[in-house]
Amino acid sequence: MDRTIQELNLEDDFLFAKVMSDKEICKELLEKILDIEIEKVEMVEEQKTIDLLLESKGIRLDVYVMDENNTIYNVEMQRGKHKNLPKRLRYYQGSIDLDLISKGEDYRKLAKSFVIFICTFDLFNKGRHKYTFQNLCLEDTAIKLDDDAQRIILNSRGIMKDLSEELLEFLEYVEKSTDDVAKSAKGNLVKNIHKRVNSVKNDISVEAEFMTLLERD
Repeated sequence: MDRTIQELNLEDDFLFAKVMSDKEICKELLEKILDIEIEKVEMVEEQKTIDLLLESKGIRLDVYVMDENNTIYNVEMQRGKHKNLPKRLRYYQGSIDLDLISKGEDYRKLAKSFVIFICTFDLFNKGRHKYTFQNLCLEDTAIKLDDDAQRIILNSRGIMKDLSEELLEFLEYVEKSTDDVAKSAKGNLVKNIHKRVNSVKNDISVEAEFMTLLERD
């Protein structure tokens, strides 16, 4: 049975993309995940589609934003355990890179980028909430390739206290986006996101868009 928009949790990519279209909310979440400060983010386009060739597999990105330094941030919500998630990460990164540079342009034009997948499962079953990957030399792990690409997998099923309290609250909220969970949050991140969630759910035009998608599917 199809759910109504009121029944959606943040784990649903439709709701997630709509909530993260608020630039301040998106900036706040990125700052918490990456432990950095961002002056501002700009939406390149909502749910950006990269479809480079007729013969190639196109992708539709949940969140695709750029900061004041032209750093690219792609954030995706992933439900259900995907065994091909590492290859999916690789394909997303490659597609974003190809979209950033045109034939004949210098490779230096490739911007620094972060591809972040937020999952409702622990892909590696190690109990961590966060797994960060970048290219290192196998013979000497102190040597980094410095290709300015980083991939991060967050998951709501970790058991370690390996993140800030605000991020742990956020990951709980991903699957249970309710008033009670938001009210019990000690930090501002979930509270701010929940306000945006309620705003999106009560927007008649967004509800109509969601119903149209359901009918099309």
